[in-house]
Amino acid sequence: MDNVDAAEAEGDLMAQTIKPAAPTGPGPDPAVTELLQSVVETACAIFGAQASSVLLLDAEADEMIFGAVAGQGEEFLVGSRFPAGRGIAGWVAASGEPMVVDDLHANPSFDRSIAKSTGYVPNALMAAPLVHGDDVLGVLEVLDPSPQARSGLSELDVLALFARQAAVALQVLTRHIPRPAAPAPGPDGPTRTELLRLLSEARRLLDG
Repeated sequence: MDNVDAAEAEGDLMAQTIKPAAPTGPGPDPAVTELLQSVVETACAIFGAQASSVLLLDAEADEMIFGAVAGQGEEFLVGSRFPAGRGIAGWVAASGEPMVVDDLHANPSFDRSIAKSTGYVPNALMAAPLVHGDDVLGVLEVLDPSPQARSGLSELDVLALFARQAAVALQVLTRHIPRPAAPAPGPDGPTRTELLRLLSEARRLLDG
């Protein structure tokens, strides 16, 4: 195979790996969008990462969906999909265990074709499942975090804790959609502000 054929084959593989967001149909709930964006932006800040993403698990389609992205790829990746069994995110979702990889190029679980199809190939990655009870809702990833942030298990524990907090907030919020335009606060009707405050408190505790 010559260089032109190889390049075309690689391009075909990349096109098949990531499905772009559907151009039609109802969009995600604005409260969910705001919550997920707060999660990835906070994760970037905590770990000094170049990018962060929340990948939501669509069990029926057996796909992972980019629910929110901060940093590299945020302009076009949200709503895109790829097969749930692929890459490190797929492994974390299936196992329910967090993972840190300092050298992705030497890791056999790293699916380079997925990374290339997003337009950004990281060198290091931390990932933790969004777990609520026995359910894995998705995966929180931070790409190219600072060396200090991935230097030990304690940092991975911090990511896992933050992912669990985010999963609780996401699960509570999605259970109450649809809801009145101005819901009353309380145990049976959490407001968006309360859920975002939960994430803010989690960040404060982790920073402290």
